[in-house]
Amino acid sequence: MLEYSVRARRDDAHGSTAFCKDASLVLDTGLAGRLDAFNPAELFLASVAACMLKGLERVAPLLSFSYSGVEIKLHGIRQDAPPKMLRIDYEIVIDTDEPDRRIALMHENIRKYGTISNTVAGALELIGTIRRAGV
Repeated sequence: MLEYSVRARRDDAHGSTAFCKDASLVLDTGLAGRLDAFNPAELFLASVAACMLKGLERVAPLLSFSYSGVEIKLHGIRQDAPPKMLRIDYEIVIDTDEPDRRIALMHENIRKYGTISNTVAGALELIGTIRRAGV
């Protein structure tokens, strides 16, 4: 089993800071919002994207999958009462010359082996596609 730890501290009425290992991240926790930090919903979406990107990094060598870049676009839908995320739509855009069937295989592996994406998919709709860049 793996375990993870993060510590967060309120800095002032406009924001907070999270700490992990040697890293820190400014958080948008103020009621007015701020443009220079992720709010909790954006941080949640970013964690899904990071999981998918890490999955790609992990699976690519195993599949001998060649690519030069990747971008993941996510869109979350939140309900107000009670407040919760209902759905996340995503698009993975990958710069590769691999055949379409191998791109689909990569998508399957990203979805199958992602800790965060599997957790999220068990709690809400996680719907997405993968496509070749430039198409």
